Amino acid sequence: MTDTIFDSQGPGKVADILIEALPYIRKFAGMTIVIKYGGHAMVDEKLKHDFAKDITLLKFIGINPVVVHGGGPQINNVLKRMGIETKFVQGMRFTDEETMDVVEMVLGGKVNKSIVALISGEGGKCVGLTGKDGGLIVAEKMQILQKIDENKPPEILDPGMVGRVVEIRPEIIKTLSDKGFIPVIAPVGVGKNGETYNINADIVASEVASSLNAGRLILMTDVDGVLDKNKNLISSIDSVKAKEMIDSEEIVGGMIPKIECALKAVESGVGKTQIINGTKSHAILLELFTNQGIGTEVFSCQS
Repeated sequence: MTDTIFDSQGPGKVADILIEALPYIRKFAGMTIVIKYGGHAMVDEKLKHDFAKDITLLKFIGINPVVVHGGGPQINNVLKRMGIETKFVQGMRFTDEETMDVVEMVLGGKVNKSIVALISGEGGKCVGLTGKDGGLIVAEKMQILQKIDENKPPEILDPGMVGRVVEIRPEIIKTLSDKGFIPVIAPVGVGKNGETYNINADIVASEVASSLNAGRLILMTDVDGVLDKNKNLISSIDSVKAKEMIDSEEIVGGMIPKIECALKAVESGVGKTQIINGTKSHAILLELFTNQGIGTEVFSCQS
């Protein structure tokens, strides 16, 4: 017989876990929660199935999950097989026309549909979208400014068909959610002349959460969250303190854009942003439905 949680914890302990979750289930019922899905959780088979179960459970208990996913490693693999060089401009993937074709094929096709299939396999009603569907993500070409000499104007770097979000038109998301479906969104936007843009998934998730006035934005990463000087996890941080930690270089590297997305969301009306380690099994449930949580929550001082 397969071991169950009852074997390791006993029925009383399991009941305690369920009772601990009750106030959070009640609190989040009816709430829209946007989840950015990425990192190792999209590669490891067990974590992929854990994620699908978590998302399906959220929907069944009355929460409205909206998934925005990345797919960098998958894009890299296809580009490599096709002999297309991968280049980056200040952390942004240089996206020429040939690369854009691959990005759209991988994100809007293979990756998006595999996530839909996983959630559907767990019993969730799921629909895959890109930013082109229903004009969901309106974008324009991003320009990157690089300051080289204090006495000269900044240099404009061209990242190709990399976009910035101009507008989110969330009607299609709301319609799907109201009909009981779970939207799964690939971060591909459309320009005013129909051109396609590759957009950072964290940014899209933040903008989607803001447009929906979501109660929560969850950013899944491969690290535990924001750490203090002693490398201890900071479980909760307000927007003022987060900005101070960036200025003092306590927050550095890849965590900076995560925090910037978190700040933009909470300052645009999203209740809280939670940065969690997606390499932990059932990370979403542990963050939302336990007293301790597992990551860092960011909130606005004005809320």
